[in-house]
Amino acid sequence: MKKLLALIALVGCFLFANTYYAVAQQDPEPQEEVTETDAESEPSFHQAVKEKFIEGGVEFMTPILIFLIIGLAISIERIITLNLETTNTKKFVPEIEEALKSGGADAAKDVAVNTRGAVASIYVQGLMRVDEGLDVVEKSVASYGGVVMGKLERGMIWISLMIAIAPMVGFMGTVYGMILAFDKIQAAGNLDASLIAGEIKVALLTTIGGLIVGVILQVFYNYCVSKIDNLVNQMEDSSITLIDMLFKYKHGILNTSTTATPTIDVDKS
Repeated sequence: MKKLLALIALVGCFLFANTYYAVAQQDPEPQEEVTETDAESEPSFHQAVKEKFIEGGVEFMTPILIFLIIGLAISIERIITLNLETTNTKKFVPEIEEALKSGGADAAKDVAVNTRGAVASIYVQGLMRVDEGLDVVEKSVASYGGVVMGKLERGMIWISLMIAIAPMVGFMGTVYGMILAFDKIQAAGNLDASLIAGEIKVALLTTIGGLIVGVILQVFYNYCVSKIDNLVNQMEDSSITLIDMLFKYKHGILNTSTTATPTIDVDKS
C-alpha cells in the first residue's frame, strides 16, 4: 500500500506539473485578439480551472494543490485498505462454526487463515490459543483487536492535517492579497477599484481554493471514519460470537443447535 500511495502522489504531481507548464507557456497576446470570436463559446471547465489557478498566484495555489494531491493519495490508499480489511461475516462465521463441528479448532483456524479481513485475523489469534483456555483467548482477541484498530486508523491523521492546513494557506493568500491592495491604495492616495481589483481577486481565489480542497478531503475523511467504525463494530460483535462458539466447542455442546447432526466429542483434540 505504501507503493500505491507513492505512485498516486507521483502521478498527481506529474499531472499538476504538466498542466501548470502548459498553461504558463500560453501566450497572453492571442487571447486579446480572439476575444470577439471566443465570446460565443465559453472555455471548458478544465481550462477555466487552470486559468483561475494561475490567476490565484503560484506561491499560494501550488501548496494548496499539493495538499489536495497528498490528501487524495492517502484517502484512496485508505479506502482500498479498508475495503480489503472488510470480511463478509454472514458467510465467514457460519464457515468457522461448521469447521469447528467437523474438524475442530485446527480446521477452523485454516478457514480463518485463508480468509482476508480484520475479523478473520482476529479469529486466527483466538483459535491459535484455544488450548490455553477461554480467558487467554478473550485477552488475546481483545489485545489484537486494538492492534488491528490502530492499523485501520493509520494515515487518517494526515488526511485531517491536509483538511486543516489547506484552508489556512488559502486564508494566508487572502491576507497577503489584501495587504497588497492596501499598499496600492496608500501609494495612489485614493481609493480606485481598478487599482486593487487584481489583489482582491488573488485573495478570493486562494480562499476558495483552500476551502474546495478542505471540502473534498472532508468527504473522503468522513467515509473512511465511517468505514473504520463499521469494521470495529464487526470485530467486537464477531469476537463475542467467537468466544461463544469456543465455549460450546470446549464443552462439547456446539452441535445442540442442529438436531440433524449428532454431537461430536472434540474436547480431547
